[in-house]
Parts: sequence; structure tokens; C-alpha cells
Amino acid sequence: MQTQNPFLDEMAKLAQAAVGVAQSAGEEARSALRAQTDKWAADLDLIRREEFEALKAEVADLRAQIAALKGAAS
Repeated sequence: MQTQNPFLDEMAKLAQAAVGVAQSAGEEARSALRAQTDKWAADLDLIRREEFEALKAEVADLRAQIAALKGAAS
């Protein structure tokens, strides 16, 4: 953006830099919040949804295997 007034050029540059800093600060805040949330979850000994679903599928598979073994033994 080129204008005839150097003052306005400098103000535009400063505004653009401020927007960049604000975006960086927002991303950093999100990252810090996510890290703190992960720490709290670890302290509470919580598991993630993916881990739960994997264990649930494994237990269902093991139950099916047990049922098959019981059926074969009878």
C-alpha cells in the first residue's frame, strides 16, 4: 500500500505488524492451554477417546474369543 503520506505508510506497517503479533499471541495461548489441559488430564489419570475406543474394541474381540473357546469346550 503506497500513499503520498509517509506517516500513513508507517501507520499501515505498524498496524500490519500488530495484527501479526496478535495472531502469534493467540496461537501461543491456544498451545499453552492445550498443554495445560493435557497435563491436567494426565494428573487425573484420564485417557483419550481414541485409547478408550481401542480398548473397547480389544475387549469385544477378547470376549468373542472366550465365547468361541467356551463353545468349543462344550
